[in-house]
Amino acid sequence: MPDTFAPVEVGLHGVTKRFADQTAVDGITLRVHEGEFFSVLGPSGCGKTTLLRMIAGFEHPTAGRIELDGVDMVGVPPYRRDVNTVFQSYALFPHMSVWDNVAYGVRRKGVRGTELKKVVGEHLELVRLQQYAKRRPAQLSGGQQQRVAIARALAAGPRLLLLDEPLGALDAVLRKELQIELMRIQREVGTTFLYVTHDQEEALVLSHRIAVMNAGRLEQVGYPEDVYERPATRFVAGFIGTSNILDARVSGVDGGWALLDAPGVTGLRAPLHRRVVRHGQRVAATVRPEKVHLHDLDDDPPAGWCVLTGTVRDVVYTGVSTQYAVDVPGGAGLVAFAQNTRRVADAGSPGQPVRMAWDPDFTVLLESADD
Repeated sequence: MPDTFAPVEVGLHGVTKRFADQTAVDGITLRVHEGEFFSVLGPSGCGKTTLLRMIAGFEHPTAGRIELDGVDMVGVPPYRRDVNTVFQSYALFPHMSVWDNVAYGVRRKGVRGTELKKVVGEHLELVRLQQYAKRRPAQLSGGQQQRVAIARALAAGPRLLLLDEPLGALDAVLRKELQIELMRIQREVGTTFLYVTHDQEEALVLSHRIAVMNAGRLEQVGYPEDVYERPATRFVAGFIGTSNILDARVSGVDGGWALLDAPGVTGLRAPLHRRVVRHGQRVAATVRPEKVHLHDLDDDPPAGWCVLTGTVRDVVYTGVSTQYAVDVPGGAGLVAFAQNTRRVADAGSPGQPVRMAWDPDFTVLLESADD
């Protein structure tokens, strides 16, 4: 994994983009390092594609500065940026063979003859399409067409490859196959990938680091495990995976722990991780469903765990795991996931009272309503 002390490939400094009275990107500052597979993740309309288009040069920022390899790119046209883009729509030339599609950008750089054949051959081998070199795009599957688009973009030798939801048009099985292929390709070529997606699982699987966007702003930037295990805001907790969110008040501080009061919960506390809270402060705390264990009322959870008693409302079998929706005091509903290592009926059924319990290490403080 590239470290964050590697040279900065992309530097965004207060980048803003407005369309009439709408702000699509709002003051984003971000650094992407050389050799990273960096993903920008967010829902439709959050501004992630607009951000990508500004980096590519297809849109110009209203304010702020965009640097590529330390050089200010504002006002520089796309063809003068050492960047290529892979689109969801593939954008292949239908009248050209696979070989000629891959060769297109290389030829535009003046490469001819033996060197051209070498570069095209290497990139067809990279995406494992050597045997399809003479075919037209219409004779390929969607996944094969996307691999041609990736080979064409990489063959021109850009410093930065931008990928705008490139797997969005593929079915679920093919998406997973192409995710593995993209990871392999990026590792082999070492090119910086900046990847835009709305698919949370895709971002977690592919990325060295992730930037989560919402309503034109950055909510959190971090490694996948940090963004998932320690979401910074309500939005991140709710958008990436499933989260149980409890509204609470700070009742005290004990060393590195915040002691919390929430309806029906005993022993609720959360690691502070250098955060400062005050007595009586309103906060939100979250715990992931897979961290929550269900216990019968006569089965005591481990000492020191956070415990909440409720009633099972729904049981949903998902194959690998079973999802339990539990009604708890205060009118809220919490969710627990259990691996299917035992029969579903053994773990709880609708109407059954249960204890939900979790290790307080897995409680995460979110933003405060008082902040």
